[in-house]
Amino acid sequence: MFVSLKMDKIEYLAVIKFFVKEGLTPNEIHSKFINVYGDSSPSFPTIKKWAAEFKRGRTSLEDDLREGRPKSATTPESIEQVHDMVLDDRRMKVREIAETIGILKERVGYILHEELDVKNLCGRWVPRLLTARLSEGSGRAVVGRTGD
Repeated sequence: MFVSLKMDKIEYLAVIKFFVKEGLTPNEIHSKFINVYGDSSPSFPTIKKWAAEFKRGRTSLEDDLREGRPKSATTPESIEQVHDMVLDDRRMKVREIAETIGILKERVGYILHEELDVKNLCGRWVPRLLTARLSEGSGRAVVGRTGD
């Protein structure tokens, strides 16, 4: 009899670690997971990998930090840099912004559209919602963050 339950990764790892300390093999651990959790259980290669890690003396249940790029380039600093660049030159292209800051064009597009809430209108970056000053006829748009 199995119950379709969902566990967090750290909970799975704690159970694997416990079973390794009990002396169970990865095949036995996988069978126990399948009996209890069915399709929600981790794959055999995952269990085998983590069982080997715990046998080698690993104590932490957390993933190791990885080298390389950060998970996301959408940091407050990059948002501020894109904002400043758009304020300086509203005709700047996404590619130019990306090359200058050193992040992907996709991330620049996300920052512009989702974080700064601006769109490209006739080659210029303008706020999606017209400010009161623009709607009153001054003819100048102000790029600002939403919620400011």
